[in-house]
Amino acid sequence: MTMFSSDPVVRVKEATIFQDHNSVLNNISFEIDKGEFAFLVGRTGSGKSSLLKTLYADLPLRLGDIQVAGFNIRDIRDKDVPHLRRKIGIIFQDFQLFPDRTVAENLNFVMKATGWNDSAKMKGRLAEVLMKVGLGSVERKMPHQLSGGEQQRVVIARALLNEPVILIADEPTGNLDPNVSNGILKLFQQINKSGTAVLMATHS
Repeated sequence: MTMFSSDPVVRVKEATIFQDHNSVLNNISFEIDKGEFAFLVGRTGSGKSSLLKTLYADLPLRLGDIQVAGFNIRDIRDKDVPHLRRKIGIIFQDFQLFPDRTVAENLNFVMKATGWNDSAKMKGRLAEVLMKVGLGSVERKMPHQLSGGEQQRVVIARALLNEPVILIADEPTGNLDPNVSNGILKLFQQINKSGTAVLMATHS
């Protein structure tokens, strides 16, 4: 399970992606290298989300071969899925923040779930990722007190907590107006410039 520095972050070889029992994408192959920015473009319902879910082991891979961040997705064991997800940041269109917890509690929840336990380090990392996404003092705010664009920035900050090798973003600007979307896209470009690969699904 070692990953060599020249290995692609994602390698998909002759994979067929299923949604329930229907194949939505047949016999696809592609690679994403370290630090690459790739777009996955297709209309709604074309199988983009199913492909992404397969990459982070939310849907089983039945045909073909996929490697993500050094993990073999086809025979990944349940107990290894959290280790895979520590290496990738996942960003959803609908934010998926806990509405009844502050921003800090949302981020701390992820850190605890992924093995952080030093509260000083957690506090430092929390401030660091929020700064990275251009949000200063929102730690104590509840999600509903933030705009859609700010909530999406919190979600990106959450995805960056464990310094992932790749960010997988499923229509991250789908619910945002064009101005806000532009800012979010620029943010992804900045993150990408600092060396994190990005795979973004979009219908536009």
